[in-house]
Amino acid sequence: MRGQRARRPHRPHPSPILAKLVHRSAGPLPIPISISLKGVPRLTFTARIERPPFHRGGSASKKATWAHPPSPLCLTVRNPILDNAYMSGQIIIERLEFRGRCGVTQEERARPQPLAVDLELDCQLGPAGLSDNLAHTIDYARVTHRVVEVGTAQDSCLLEAMAERLFAMLFDEFPIERVKLWVRKLHPPIAYVTGSVGITVERTRLTQQLQHADPAPARFLVQQLHRLPKGKVLDVAARSGRHSLFLASQGYQVEAIDRDAQALAQLSATARTRKLTTVTTRTIDLEQPAPYEPDLGKEVYDVIVVFFYLYRSLFPYLIEALKPGGVLVYETFTIDNYFHHKHPKRWEFCLAHNELLRLTSSLHVLHYDEGGHAGNQTSDSVYTAQLVAHKPMRSGPST
Repeated sequence: MRGQRARRPHRPHPSPILAKLVHRSAGPLPIPISISLKGVPRLTFTARIERPPFHRGGSASKKATWAHPPSPLCLTVRNPILDNAYMSGQIIIERLEFRGRCGVTQEERARPQPLAVDLELDCQLGPAGLSDNLAHTIDYARVTHRVVEVGTAQDSCLLEAMAERLFAMLFDEFPIERVKLWVRKLHPPIAYVTGSVGITVERTRLTQQLQHADPAPARFLVQQLHRLPKGKVLDVAARSGRHSLFLASQGYQVEAIDRDAQALAQLSATARTRKLTTVTTRTIDLEQPAPYEPDLGKEVYDVIVVFFYLYRSLFPYLIEALKPGGVLVYETFTIDNYFHHKHPKRWEFCLAHNELLRLTSSLHVLHYDEGGHAGNQTSDSVYTAQLVAHKPMRSGPST
């Protein structure tokens, strides 16, 4: 019997009218769309139409590409239209040359030698494209000036050290999301090498922030960051505020709650030092005896994060405080961690298998995992339950 060929997924073709609009447009188009099916509530949303990627080259060029270009015509509804409105692109600077002191031996560092740096800088090009104003983009003349300043200001044994200083300067001084560097010696004192020697390294702003985060956020939170809607966050049992500080650095408005007033005072001081103005704190004891009800509000938060804290009576209040469409991120120890590591000291502070799923059964699970996970500070695995779940949207009246 002959096997059946697997069916390719059906992809609807765009209408000729939409295709003409995209062809004539200089940018993404906001299109109101309404879908109505029999027996199904009407769905209305605003989408964008985007053109295929294009490139404009040059030795110091700006390469523009549209965000998310999977096909010549793309409709997206996951993000609001304003989040998708601008081109993402790259500023490219080729073969920026200067003389700097870099070498393992003191003899090599004794006199400056010719060095070169190539840069790719991911940034938003749309605002400048609309305004034709240099203030709305990255001035690559200023970038080159600062690269030369950093490259010549300090001796380096290794090109890697020079690259680290360039990363720090670029992310601190310019609105760049990703940087790729090619740093090299043009005339290295090495026999048989007739060209250059160097390194290529790339880094995102998020990676740069994580490398310098102290204290570091939980790995699970970093891994799931892409699932979190922007908005207001509640950090439960925040302690020193490692998650509050990290989320505030990512543009979230964060309210940190804990019963330790001294820890929250330290968190506020750290936030001020780092100029994170979107962090607020509130001292609250969530474990007071009945008939006490925690005042977390109703449908207040876009995201609630809870790490290594368990008070089972709190879950209904957490869910109530979450906005429809909001996301709960939760990780804490399971009973396996108690059996393997005798931590926490009391087993009732650990989750039973699948208990976290039962406690959040009214939410829609986006990610769930139980088992051994790498810890932040030790090489030993910790046994935890990890959950990301969102609160269902309220269904509207059918039409």
